[in-house]
Order: sequence, then structure tokens, then C-alpha cells
Amino acid sequence: YPYSTCTHDLATIQPLGTGRLNMDLKLKNKTAFITGSTAGIGFAIARGLAQEGAHVILNGRTKESVRGAVSKLKAMFPEAQISGFAADFGDSAQVDPLIDALPEIDILVNNVGIYAGKTYQETSDADWQSMLKVNLMSGVRLSRALLPGMKQRNWGRILFVSSECASLVPADLIAYSCTKAAMQALSRGLAQTTAGLGVTVNSIVPGS
Repeated sequence: YPYSTCTHDLATIQPLGTGRLNMDLKLKNKTAFITGSTAGIGFAIARGLAQEGAHVILNGRTKESVRGAVSKLKAMFPEAQISGFAADFGDSAQVDPLIDALPEIDILVNNVGIYAGKTYQETSDADWQSMLKVNLMSGVRLSRALLPGMKQRNWGRILFVSSECASLVPADLIAYSCTKAAMQALSRGLAQTTAGLGVTVNSIVPGS
């Protein structure tokens, strides 16, 4: 880019015998798809899910980055089921085939995001459209495709990785901040559609 709970699902805590606690999040054999997960926060989330025994599907813009991340994660967890799909969420022609190719997904993590550090006056319509397409519409399209299956199975988790910029808006990241605020609204709205089901929708707001 040119831019830079249901009570029966509560985690249990098991002693390791070393003074530390091991949390069992009951994710073994669940299938998770994490967008923008070849590095950074996305890869860290994928690593945590793999450690919990989930089947992890990574995503990046290029086949090379996905292959590298899959290999790295497999080296960390040789017994884990790790795979990946290359797709650029800024290109609709790549998104449709990705959605069609995804297996049954239990956990969706909408992490992919781009930003352009520019003043408000310098931020063009094209900049706004690019950030909206990747940061917001990726989650819109994936949630629309995957949420019905989660509801039917009465189990699912959708997470949106937002940002403190949604409320603490930097002057040079106004467009980016708007996409993150919209993401939180989307998350809240979808959560209301899953009331009474074993499906949850939440936003995560990392700090700087």
C-alpha cells in the first residue's frame, strides 16, 4: 500500500506446577482466520490462538509474506494446523475468491489496516476510499459472509482490532481514526444481532 460470554465457554485455569498458571480458553480445534496476520499484532494474535490449539489461517497481501509467516508459526508450534491465504483487501477482485475459499470459520479476527499520515487538507478522496475499503469494508464483508454460519452453529467469535485513535484523534490521522470509529460502531451493532446466542462480537482497542 502507498500508506504506511456464555458461562459454559468460560476459560478454565490449570496449574502448571511451576508457580505459573496456564489458561485453557477452550479453543482447541476451533478454526480461526486473522486478516493482516503475517506480522505485528495480527501475527501475535495468530500465535496465541495456535498456542491454544486452534487451527489458524493467516492472511497477507503477498504469497511470499504468507508463506514466510506460516513457516515461522509452524516452527513455533510443529503440531499445530497452520495455513494461509494471500489476498489484498484493497482489491475487491481478490476478496471474493478469498471468501469463497475459506472453510467453516469459528473465530474471525478483523485486524488488517492501513493509514496515511497526512493533514486533513492533504488527504485525498482516494486516500479516504482506500482506508475505508481496507480498514472497514474488509470486516463488513467477512462478517456478512461468516456470521450466519456462526449463528447456525450457535458458536462463534468475531473480533475487530480497533485503535485508541477512534476517540483520541491525531490531527494527521483523521481519516484513519474515522475508519476505526466506524469499526467500533459496526462491532457494537453486530453484537446486538447475536443476543442470546453462543456468538460474541467485540472490539479490541490497543494503545500506543
